[in-house]
Parts: sequence; C-alpha cells; structure tokens
Amino acid sequence: MRNTKDILLRISVIGILLSAIVFLFFPEIASWVMALSVVLFSAITATSPYPGKSIRGKRLFNIQLFACVLMIVATYLMFRQRPEWVLAMICGAVFLFYAALVLPKELEKETNKKK
Repeated sequence: MRNTKDILLRISVIGILLSAIVFLFFPEIASWVMALSVVLFSAITATSPYPGKSIRGKRLFNIQLFACVLMIVATYLMFRQRPEWVLAMICGAVFLFYAALVLPKELEKETNKKK
C-alpha cells in the first residue's frame, strides 16, 4: 500500500511539473493534466497525516494542506488562463518544499525522544 502511494505521488508531481511547462504551448491540455495531478496529489497528501504527536509536526502537515489548496487555486486560475496561476503555484511549491525538508527531521527528533 505504501509503495503504491509513493508511485502515485511521484506520478502526480511529474504531471504537475509537466503541465506547468506544457502550458506555454497547449494551455487546454495542460490545464486538464494539472487538474488531475493536483487532485491526485492533494488526495494522497490529505490521507497521509503526520504520524507523530508533536505540535510542530502537525503544523507542518497543515502547511502541506494549505499548499495543496494553493495548487487547487492555481489550477482554477490556469483553466481561466489567468497569469496569476504562476504566483499561486510558486507559493504552494515553497510551502511544500519547506514542509518536505523540515517534516522528516521533526519526526526523527520525535522518535529519538521516545527512545
């Protein structure tokens, strides 16, 4: 089960990146690829909560959920062919990047405290 989630998560991330590039040439196709990828990414993120008990870890998980909302907004703006979709996507990416860097360290710190 975990391996399947990882594969689907990677496919959705690749789809998001490709749709941002393809938007320059084929905006209609890119919008649909982005929508499918963001829905898949958001669903996997929302169903994989932080396993620890620390407040900081839960806050970082909430930051990930907020980033998913920003990506959904970016997808909507992409469908409307508004240039602001780039800004929403960059903000979501920055939040996701921060959470992806700090969340494993927080979980490791929490498991080391238990030992």
